[in-house]
Amino acid sequence: MHQLTTLRRTGHPLADPRRQLAVLATAGVERFDDVLARHGLAPLEAAAIEVLQVNVGRLCNQTCSHCHVDAGPDRTDAVMSRETAAQCLAVLEREAIPTLDITGGAPELNPQFRFLVEGARALGRRVIDRCNLTVLLLPSQADTVEFLARHEVEIVASLPCYLSRNTDAQRGDRVFERSIRALRRLNQAGYGTGGALRLTLVHNPVGASLPGDQAALERDYRRELAERHGVTFDELYTITNMPIARFLEHLEREGQTARYLDTLVGAFNPVAAQNVMCRTYLSVGWDGRLYDCDFNQMLDLAPAEGAPRTIAELLERGAAPRRIVTDRHCFGCTAGAGSSCAGALDRAEP
Repeated sequence: MHQLTTLRRTGHPLADPRRQLAVLATAGVERFDDVLARHGLAPLEAAAIEVLQVNVGRLCNQTCSHCHVDAGPDRTDAVMSRETAAQCLAVLEREAIPTLDITGGAPELNPQFRFLVEGARALGRRVIDRCNLTVLLLPSQADTVEFLARHEVEIVASLPCYLSRNTDAQRGDRVFERSIRALRRLNQAGYGTGGALRLTLVHNPVGASLPGDQAALERDYRRELAERHGVTFDELYTITNMPIARFLEHLEREGQTARYLDTLVGAFNPVAAQNVMCRTYLSVGWDGRLYDCDFNQMLDLAPAEGAPRTIAELLERGAAPRRIVTDRHCFGCTAGAGSSCAGALDRAEP
């Protein structure tokens, strides 16, 4: 049984992005841009696009309590079309963007997933699949591991903890056990063994706290997964729980929203702020709309005035420098060691 049903199914008011932003605004913390300015970092601006992150839809075989995408089995309302996927590949080629990062939902369930993988690899691009692991065990995905290996797709897989009770608390009963089965299948295919098939695991805290040290957690994961389950992987990323969507609902239900925001603001890291992923990522929604990052996409925060608003418009006009649109949720990316889709941020040079 899943720990939490989707917000849209329950009709919770926090399904509305405007309501989420209003809740953050009343939490009593400073504006993100004001903190940036105090550290001499405003305005935050995007540099060259190094990663095109494409969210192909919110359909997923799981309904996780921390999901910032509000994904689930009922999310058939948000599915990328072939036309939009083709435009993504065209932009990838014209702008010489080196990496395609495919996310969801469970991106493997989208009919355009393999089209995107094959098209990007034909262009010589690095391709990342944001995988929840358990999707690989579905009968409809029987050949997915072989497909991913054949195209040398990098896998970034969510595994909140190396202990079953913590993982299942976030993701549902027996999800940890099924994730281990999927990881063994990936290892057998050559993933996570130090070769060309890279397997990265992703940790996020169970509750309203910051992740631990990424290097220390990687050592713990490596030891525990190898000793308990015979599983290996290449790298571990830590990601902070973003105070939006289902996790914000959890914070509100527990009366912890203000405390969590205070924690994030109090741990603001200027080095992490200089390296936030929105400076080098561009996010594409399932319907072709553009955003500065996947979190802004979920809050329906469009790019700044003057920047292309859709993938079709970007294809027509080309990429250009743009100011990053921010709000208080951005403190989640700049707290402590920092958080991004590539893990901690303060390991990079400013």
